[in-house]
Parts: sequence; C-alpha cells; structure tokens
Amino acid sequence: MTIVPTHTELTTQEAANILNVSRSYLIKLLEEGTIPFTSTGSHRRVRYQDLMKYKAVRDRRSREALEELAKQSQKLDMGY
Repeated sequence: MTIVPTHTELTTQEAANILNVSRSYLIKLLEEGTIPFTSTGSHRRVRYQDLMKYKAVRDRRSREALEELAKQSQKLDMGY
C-alpha cells in the first residue's frame, strides 16, 4: 500500500505501475487522450486523481463484462 496525496503528479512509470500495465501502453492511453496529462519539457506527468478516475471506470467495465460472461455461461448451461 502506498499513500499518495490526491494532487500529486506521477511519472509515467509510477502511473503504469499503479494500473499494472506497461509504460508503453500507458503512454498510448495518454496520447489517445484517454487519460489527461501535462508535459514538463520532454516528461509527461499524470495527476493521481485523473489516474484513479480512469482506473475506476476500467475496473467497473471489467466487472460488468465478467458478470455478463457469467450470465451467458449459466444461460447456456456450461457448468460454471
């Protein structure tokens, strides 16, 4: 567990570690505009609050997809 002030700006590596994704995938999300970021020189910074908003949406969508798969498997009597 790490305690981070909500106004903190994270490096791309720190943000990737929190999301448990590669740094290159995180940069793709930033460049697509999926997660807001700021640039300081050649470095990108991600606000902790913005990262947590993205993570909450991602986690909710994952849960919904898993629930839908479970419903389909029960409907098709797949034994799960």
